[in-house]
Formats: sequence, C-alpha cells, structure tokens
Amino acid sequence: MSADDARVALVTGASRGIGALIARTLAERGWNLTVSARQPEALQGFAHALAADTGRRIVAVAADMSDEAAVEQLAREHVDAFGRTDALVLNAGMGAIGRFAEFPLRRLDKLYAVNVRSAYQLVQQLLPTMRATGGLSSKGARVIAMASMTGISAEPLNSAYGATKAALISLCETLTVEEYEHGVSGVAVCPGYVATDMTSGLADTIAPTEMITARDVADQTVALTELERTVVVPRLLLTRPGPNLWHA
Repeated sequence: MSADDARVALVTGASRGIGALIARTLAERGWNLTVSARQPEALQGFAHALAADTGRRIVAVAADMSDEAAVEQLAREHVDAFGRTDALVLNAGMGAIGRFAEFPLRRLDKLYAVNVRSAYQLVQQLLPTMRATGGLSSKGARVIAMASMTGISAEPLNSAYGATKAALISLCETLTVEEYEHGVSGVAVCPGYVATDMTSGLADTIAPTEMITARDVADQTVALTELERTVVVPRLLLTRPGPNLWHA
C-alpha cells in the first residue's frame, strides 16, 4: 500500500491509554493518522515515536476538546493534511462522578462540552470528507465513539457522565440512519470499567485486574474498521463477567 492510497484516521485522546493503543494498532496496519490530545509535548513525542516505529505519516494537532476554535482547527488541519477520512475515532473524554442531588452544573457543562459537543462538532466538520471517502471505499467511513456501559445501564454517581455517554450512543445511531447512503456509519463502543488512569481511583472498590484491559478495547475498536460498509454495528458492548452483565 502506497502513502497515497493508505487509509486515514483521526484519533482524539491519542497520546495515552486506549487512544494510544488504537493509534498504534492502526499505524502498524498501514494507516496514516492525525492524532490529537490536549498536552502538546506528550502528543508530539508520541507522534514522533509512532512515525519512526511504523513508517506511517503521523500528523499531531494539540487541541482542547472544550475549546470550539481548537476543535475547528483540528478538523481543518486533518483535512488539509490528508483530504480523506476513513475513520474518526472519538476517544477524547473526561470523567466526573458525584451524587445527582449535589453535582455542580458547571461540571456538567464541561463534561458535555468535552464528551459530546466536541464529538458533534468534529463529525459535522468532517462529514464532507467522510462522505467522499465512504463513497469510494468498500469499507465506507466510520465514526467510532468511545462511550460507556454507563450510557446504557445506570451506575450510582454517574448521572452526568452516563448522560454524556448516552448522548454519544444516540449521536452514532442517528448519524448512521441519516448518512448510510453515503457509506458513512457510526458505532458506539461501550465498555465497562477499563483499567486506565481514569479508573485508578476505583482500585479500592474494583481491582484493576478485574477490569477490562485497554488492549481488549483497542483491539475491538480497530476490528470495526475492517468491516465492509454493508455491515453496521450500532453499539459494541464490552462488560465484565459477573452475576449482572449490565454493570460497568
């Protein structure tokens, strides 16, 4: 596969954890990438190492997902660099827990801006190039959003976080029914608790060894990009074993 016909993805939240594993796996399979994260130094270091290790073209664009102008610039630089989008992996996100009765509205606003609004904005801005790519590729063009089991089944203290993830699930499903004729579809990946930095505070309640691994989430996410455009997976549920399969 030459550089000109390589598949292309934009991966947000790409400098560590699940996002870094997704980006690395895609690059190792021959994809060119735009990678984004909030901290420019860590992102540039990751992108440089990934390009050196895989020989792929890796463009790094630092962006704060709560900043509308920064998200717009990210989309513009991605399109300018590659002119196609086979996959948009919406992995950037933030978490916050708290009792419903006491949860600060300002924190809800920040959660919504990072987890939902930035995703909606990126999809809108990249839709023209995804339509163009989806019409040419047998694989179509896919939006893959990292949602959560908390967006499907209620968990205590997760009223705000779960609501943003439920919104992502709805966003992906609506995108599919509106854009399938252009070869564009959406899928929400919905894992339970994953052993990452975001869940480190839960170690006293759930041992990291009992959580889903970041590698399993990344591998299943990348596998979605190999499906033909005639196959839609509205939601990919990944939960931990136990007496209740609908828990995070």
